Amino acid sequence: MPRRRKRARFEQLTEFERGRIIGLREAGLSYRAVASRVQRNSSTVMRVWKQWTDECRTTRKSGSGPRNVTSARDDRHLVRMARTDRTASSRQLAALWSIATGVSLCASSIRRRLLQCGLRARTPLYRIPLTHDHRRLRLQWANQHRDWRADWQHVVFSDESRFNLWYHDGRIRVRRYAGERHLPECIIERHSGRTPGVMVWGAIAYHRRSQLLRIVGNLNSNRYIREVLQPEAVPFLQSLPGAVFQQDNARPHTARIVKSFFAAQQVQLLPWPACSPDMSPIEHVWDVIGRRLARDPRPVASADELWVRFYRYRKARKGYLPSRRDAFVEDFLRERARIHLTEEENPETQPCS
Repeated sequence: MPRRRKRARFEQLTEFERGRIIGLREAGLSYRAVASRVQRNSSTVMRVWKQWTDECRTTRKSGSGPRNVTSARDDRHLVRMARTDRTASSRQLAALWSIATGVSLCASSIRRRLLQCGLRARTPLYRIPLTHDHRRLRLQWANQHRDWRADWQHVVFSDESRFNLWYHDGRIRVRRYAGERHLPECIIERHSGRTPGVMVWGAIAYHRRSQLLRIVGNLNSNRYIREVLQPEAVPFLQSLPGAVFQQDNARPHTARIVKSFFAAQQVQLLPWPACSPDMSPIEHVWDVIGRRLARDPRPVASADELWVRFYRYRKARKGYLPSRRDAFVEDFLRERARIHLTEEENPETQPCS
């Protein structure tokens, strides 16, 4: 027999369960048989059936169950406290509540009240600091490309990404309502740090993908030309008629020697605003790979072992590209342009994760 799922203590019956109990009883099943079907105690089944036969109702009486410790006014006060400090934990809010009111309230009650009011603990949106010029250029780029449709089919998005030997998503949560993800108080800024891992380069197009390249050590402009552009990027672009190459504004990408190389090879570049990794769909691909690597329970002892595992994902077609990557690229870019255009009204909410 399947294992009976664990229930929380004093978990109430749903309306569906009450109706099912009544239907099974009317079908002639015994109390014990009904209890086995719905995975409830026989006494619970008897109580529901008695309530139906005596009072012709299945709902609970008004006012039944434990009373709330807080009033509606207290709940509003608690919501104001949570919105004042979005990163405060339920224990911290309980301590602040005790100081403000002189009444103790447990952390679980705090969480229940906030959930009832629509405030959930969510992971904050991280971004790098943006200046006024960064925001202006991002908005200008979105205005120029918001009507692109078939043009995206010729763009080749490229990028390097570093995958660390260990992964963590942070334990800080913010309490927010639906639609508040981009509020400044719900965002935590972060700067990337150097940790042991593997750096890879890859590129994606509308219907194709490039080979993955491992980059050992620091990447400069000469190595970028010698190890990335000449052996892989340029041949990949030449195999796609009318291809437009996209890269970010990292120093190895914008050096004069690299610009001269692109001019000599007649490579058409897509202008790209600074500090805008969230506007490239390949960043989402790296995120998918990182999450899948993080879900692997096997520990990684070295960078070489991480590269072997990473390459196996690519060979098995897991994580490198979504299934329907053509629709993914177009939908992603259309959504990015829409978001940046709406950010004109509130420039402080522009993310750059």
